[in-house]
Amino acid sequence: MAQNTPMTEAMYYLLLALLRPAHGYRLMQQVSEASGGRVTMGAGTMYGLLSKLEKEGLIKLQNQDERRKTYALTQEGKEALRAEYRRLRRLVSDGDAMEVDEL
Repeated sequence: MAQNTPMTEAMYYLLLALLRPAHGYRLMQQVSEASGGRVTMGAGTMYGLLSKLEKEGLIKLQNQDERRKTYALTQEGKEALRAEYRRLRRLVSDGDAMEVDEL
């Protein structure tokens, strides 16, 4: 992932869900829970993103048995998530400074 490139919402929530290693079905649940049900992720989208994130070195396959693959964040993934979190906080802070709520 290129430095300073904003993440998609789905990518951000998937990395957020991977703060604790999990398998596919649990990741879909965690994304929904973390977003208050606002973001739902289908299996196709999720597995496509998992593949992309793994190729980019942001996540790794931690464990695999007959039925499940468990994924975890890499150090690079943690750093990317932290950078995106900070970027999003700056956006909100900028909006607060401009009193967007007062519109």
